[in-house]
Amino acid sequence: MSQSAAALLQEPETFAITPLDAPLGARVSGLDARQPLTATQIVALKQALRDHHILVFSQQHLDDRQFLDFSTYFGAVFQPPADIPVLSSGTDGKAPEIVRVANQDEGELGSFALPAHTDHHWTPVPSSGSLLYALEVPSKGGDTSWYNLALAYETLDEETKREIDDLRLINYNPFIRIRAGGYGGAHVSYRTPDIEPIQGTEHPLVRVHPESGKRLLYLSVSTEVEIPGYDPERGKALIARLREHISQPRFYYTHRWQVGDIVYWDNQATLHARTAFDPRERRNLKRISLAGSRPF
Repeated sequence: MSQSAAALLQEPETFAITPLDAPLGARVSGLDARQPLTATQIVALKQALRDHHILVFSQQHLDDRQFLDFSTYFGAVFQPPADIPVLSSGTDGKAPEIVRVANQDEGELGSFALPAHTDHHWTPVPSSGSLLYALEVPSKGGDTSWYNLALAYETLDEETKREIDDLRLINYNPFIRIRAGGYGGAHVSYRTPDIEPIQGTEHPLVRVHPESGKRLLYLSVSTEVEIPGYDPERGKALIARLREHISQPRFYYTHRWQVGDIVYWDNQATLHARTAFDPRERRNLKRISLAGSRPF
């Protein structure tokens, strides 16, 4: 190899943010998350997240301290109220700063498929976003899809927008329902009066993004919800129609994980889902969620 060719190979990649050919998302190149970021880079990444909703970083090599340092450029670590359990909440009600999303070694969420949802929806102040870092991935499956809730709202017909713009939605805590024994083997995605209520929090069904000002269809596709003050059957039918709308392929991007990937997503503007994978294979990722604001 000539000296000029060797020098070219060693030249650091230029920092760039390139939109994906998808309904949302951008890829970040030329950034080593182990190193301190410049003010210009931090602002550019925050603006890109606002505009594209998810950011993909590849070939990262971080220890836990470096992962925390990188993540907290974008906000403080999310911590739920002690009496409102979330994924990995301890007996004291606190959640760890870094959650292990893994199917082995006391990790969370196993190897089954996860329907599209937004994290911490049932808390008074849900997280603003999360960063998920891949350490081990299966040979097949375990892919994650992110759904664009701004685009989902924008493409609704005007009559539906008028119907839902001022509605509220109670989001019930799935961890409380699990502790209470679930529904006797059945899954309920809309609470009706015959179902005993549990801990939940009311938020707007149509949320305004606190930075972009965009209106968002703030609704997961399978969680237990209820429109307060609405006829139960009418509410159930409306939510089912909105969930069918959100689930269209034109609203989501699917990411096939590689070791060293970090995906940072806006939890206020997206849903995320996961495909199942072979439980005999290892999938080991680490997640940090960031504090948010009360939805309006």
